[in-house]
Amino acid sequence: MSFAAPSLLVLLAVVPVAAAAYLLYDRWRAHRAARWASPVLLENMVARPPSWRRYLPPALLLAGLTLLLVGFARPQATHLVKRQDATVVLVIDVSGSMAATDVQPSRIGAARAAALRLVDALPHGYRMSVILFSDHSAVVAPPTQDLMRVRAVIQGARPGPQGTALADAVWHGVDVAQTVRRAPNGKRLPAVIVVFSDGGITAGQISPSQAIAKAQRARVPVSAVVIGTSSGIVRQPLQGGLEEQIQVPVEPIFMQAFARQTGGRLYNGAGALDVRGIYQQLGSRVGKERKKIEITAAAAGGGIAFMLIGAALSGLWFRRFV
Repeated sequence: MSFAAPSLLVLLAVVPVAAAAYLLYDRWRAHRAARWASPVLLENMVARPPSWRRYLPPALLLAGLTLLLVGFARPQATHLVKRQDATVVLVIDVSGSMAATDVQPSRIGAARAAALRLVDALPHGYRMSVILFSDHSAVVAPPTQDLMRVRAVIQGARPGPQGTALADAVWHGVDVAQTVRRAPNGKRLPAVIVVFSDGGITAGQISPSQAIAKAQRARVPVSAVVIGTSSGIVRQPLQGGLEEQIQVPVEPIFMQAFARQTGGRLYNGAGALDVRGIYQQLGSRVGKERKKIEITAAAAGGGIAFMLIGAALSGLWFRRFV
């Protein structure tokens, strides 16, 4: 326990002075009673209460006074609380294959809906970032607690004609997770990356093994949500009113590798995403911090309670308050 105003503890000197004054007063009262009646006859005239009854009320009053004086010094208690500081990096695939409609309403639509579930359940105090990627990656929302902005960029995600640089996106996701400030004790705050993609790598300069190694060094788990089926088809209009159908089967092998080798989780389909499980896993790494809370009200309330009980007992047993 500590005190915000420790100098006021000097007021506690009043307590032993008050105790000594009470004992002197008690002796004076006994001496005064002996002046008008013989001490031998006093026991026959007045029933002497047990000694503990004589001293319990003033002891309670002094205890209450002590707590009140301690309250003046503004006592503070230190306890451990769960730190509310972590980062969730959403990495969403907006390559051409995400336009396939083998899942409803489309692969990108399912990815948006699943990502918004994570946004809605984000614990208080956590930050969230969004990276959109195709053949290149773009941080469209740096780590922030502004969830309205995060929702807006997710809802605005649309697939384009480009390829898929999945490993590059994970690499940049780790970079984003590492940009968040450190905790007061110097430790890096925990983060998790959640990738929404149909898998496959058709572009980029980073290999999956390089991205995995970087995530492992940074201790950032990569959870993967595989979107799509083996029968995915993208229809692309051609000149002359013709239409080209491009098969884009889901390729989960790299998504599985990211989740398995970095300590993340793999979800086969947007509907399988366990939002609670992701946040529980992240919360287990958040840790705790020491926090001071002022307990002045508790000390004052306890002091008043002791004084009221002492006064009530004194009034009940001796028809006086002291």
